[in-house]
Amino acid sequence: MGTVLVAAAVLIENGRVLLTQRKAGSHLAGAWEFPGGKVAEGEDPRAALTRELAEEVGIDASAGEIVDVTFHRYDDVGKTMLLLFFEATRAPGSPDPRAIDVAAVKWADAGDLDPRQFPPADVEVLRKVRARLG
Repeated sequence: MGTVLVAAAVLIENGRVLLTQRKAGSHLAGAWEFPGGKVAEGEDPRAALTRELAEEVGIDASAGEIVDVTFHRYDDVGKTMLLLFFEATRAPGSPDPRAIDVAAVKWADAGDLDPRQFPPADVEVLRKVRARLG
């Protein structure tokens, strides 16, 4: 099995960052993470992120600069993942995020970013996100 490419959003508004919770029955169910998902074969990662944000939380958003890139191996499921964390911005007139294909959504401040509540692959980027939240 090859490496899974994932695009994730660091979407910050009013000093808080958007998080989604993994659905029951999924790998790492209940963990909070940065919204996004798998990039399809031949798909542009920024386009994939825009698509995933629409599908998962119903927002119209675009991907900007890379915040971080992490590589993580989940030995428990035999998966390796390359995660691209992008700055994301909601388009004017975009609806508010809602849980469509995720268990829950929340706006989190720096104090909510507890590494124990995130998948191991997301932990490294938390420091950078905390710095952006001030």
